[in-house]
Amino acid sequence: MMPGMNPKQMGKMMAQMGITQKEIEATQVRITLADKELVIDNPQVVEITMQGVKTYQVVGDAREEGKEAFTEEDVAMVAENTGKTPEEAKAALEKTNGDIAEAIVSLQ
Repeated sequence: MMPGMNPKQMGKMMAQMGITQKEIEATQVRITLADKELVIDNPQVVEITMQGVKTYQVVGDAREEGKEAFTEEDVAMVAENTGKTPEEAKAALEKTNGDIAEAIVSLQ
């Protein structure tokens, strides 16, 4: 919004320019990417139509799904540095959200 402008005036000005917006009641938004999904919980979604083209503005709590925060090389590094099994190293990396240093410290 423009500072000092009344929301009613802003709505009128937008209508004059052929811009409409409406809020969409959504509980979750999922954006599918090539290797993962971006999930937005508790979203505020606004549909904006300008010159016949619809765009969506999404605001909310975003998180990723479908992709681990670490690689097999990370698992091997943690296992090698701690003397633990790859399964134990992987569990530690999952617990620390892929933080290698924290995983190593937690296993020592």
